[in-house]
Amino acid sequence: MKVTIIGGGIIGLSSAFYLQRSGWDVTVLDKGDFTDNCSYGNCGYICPSHFIPLATPGIVKKGLKWMWNSKSPFYVQPRFDWNLINWGLKFIRSATRDHVKNAAIPLRDIAIISKKEYEEWLGLPGFDFAYEQKGLLEIFQTEAGGEHAKHTVEKAHELGLNDTRLLSKEELTAMEPQTRINGLGAILFNCDAHCYPNKLMQQLNAYLKQKGVKFIPNEEVVGFEKAGKKVNKVVTADKNVFEADEIIIATGSWGRETAKLLGTRIPMMPGRGYSVTLENSSYNVNYPAVLLEGRAAITPMDGNKIRLGGTMEITSHKTPPRMNRVQGILDAVKRFYPDFDVPFPPKEKIWYGYRPCSADGLPYIGRIKKYDNVTIATGHSMLGLSLGAGTGKMVDEIVNNKKTSMDISFFDPLRFS
Repeated sequence: MKVTIIGGGIIGLSSAFYLQRSGWDVTVLDKGDFTDNCSYGNCGYICPSHFIPLATPGIVKKGLKWMWNSKSPFYVQPRFDWNLINWGLKFIRSATRDHVKNAAIPLRDIAIISKKEYEEWLGLPGFDFAYEQKGLLEIFQTEAGGEHAKHTVEKAHELGLNDTRLLSKEELTAMEPQTRINGLGAILFNCDAHCYPNKLMQQLNAYLKQKGVKFIPNEEVVGFEKAGKKVNKVVTADKNVFEADEIIIATGSWGRETAKLLGTRIPMMPGRGYSVTLENSSYNVNYPAVLLEGRAAITPMDGNKIRLGGTMEITSHKTPPRMNRVQGILDAVKRFYPDFDVPFPPKEKIWYGYRPCSADGLPYIGRIKKYDNVTIATGHSMLGLSLGAGTGKMVDEIVNNKKTSMDISFFDPLRFS
């Protein structure tokens, strides 16, 4: 039995991993060459702590405030675009306290499953992706940030993440004795881990090829051939045709367009993020950290690297990158780590990619109604790598008609229909 996976990021390759293991003949198509999608340039977090979705009451207020500042951490490019308007209205309606409360358990569950799966991968030949469980800091600089941290710790404990604790300024300083930190305190999420995404993706790619998974680069899907309630062929821009018994749509931020080819509408927008990786830097950090008010992140990874990343730019794939947003990241890091005088890097040293942002901050994982053999797996926003292995496991369970390892009804791709 053949399965064709459209999309070669962490979600597509994780799906390939589990489907190959369960006996499927797997082909992965990608519009690029599998070497530089959004799964490579992120900050490497594998984080059960991220149980708060992107769609929150606070982010709507801040987003409206920041809309006219293209350097702001959460920037929506003003323009007339029906897809953006539709997404934005649904995002605003989703950004409620009830939604935040209801999203916490499914986000926690899939992250815990994913983390466990990644740890099992480390026991397989060829996998050594600089995985470390040091925990994750969330550093705050203001009294309001401290109040937010207090409530987050309380919520983490309610969710069973009991190794989460609030750190004083002195405790934070003791954890990073080599580096000055400008913060009033921090949350320490001991449940979190991190890795070097580049190694993870390269090793996963090599492992799957060794297992017989076929990788077809530079094939943009433009159509499908159907027979009744089945999709039996995938058609690409080069007029190549791939037969399949099952189809997985894991096209990341292009997922809306791919799903539309099958008459299915999922509200989603590309959210561009940027990162800069310092190698053999003179700066030292022991722990990965989210900088709360700066909306940026910093991760020591792979022994000799520090990655600085962040920002969310709701834009189109055709909009040229705004390099001033990279300066926003560097400025945020400088405010929290005052000794970090990182010069603006040359353009070739700046990575950017498009995160698939759903209208409520939850991924889309599940079957579509029009066809019996199509599964969607996209919309993970900033959590693609964190939830990658867990999503791949769910896709395999869906395709093989097994009971899923958790309740995925919250991730229904048709929940906005």
